[in-house]
Amino acid sequence: MNPFPYMAAAILLGALVTIQPLLNAILARSIGSPYGATTVAIFLAFLCGFAFITLRGNGGEISVRTLTAVPWWVYLTSVIGVLYVAGGVVIAPVTGAFLFFVCVIGGQLIGSAVMDHMGAFGLPVREISIQRLLGLALVLGGAIVVSKG
Repeated sequence: MNPFPYMAAAILLGALVTIQPLLNAILARSIGSPYGATTVAIFLAFLCGFAFITLRGNGGEISVRTLTAVPWWVYLTSVIGVLYVAGGVVIAPVTGAFLFFVCVIGGQLIGSAVMDHMGAFGLPVREISIQRLLGLALVLGGAIVVSKG
């Protein structure tokens, strides 16, 4: 399988995600609440997901039985989503989109390095190496440089 179309799609999705906190900030200013904007955005995301499942006809098996079989902590993904959206609404207008996303990416890299090192959630263990730490330092250093510019 050729990974390049998937890589290009991931880059496009990454570019689209940069718009999300900015649009949500406009929504927050319009309605007067970052948390209200977060609620509207998450609700509309739910409706879009529901429409996608309805149109595609493949929602898997969503039932009380399957949903209760999932460990409770898996549903923290929803809390993380709300925190990310609300955080973007509040933080991006202050920092600007570029610095916001450099910091988000830095956080993602730190979190993913820890998850790899621990072998969390069934991942194969990939120890934190000097090269990985150096890469993290470069990204975090980049965030500092961006914040000065």
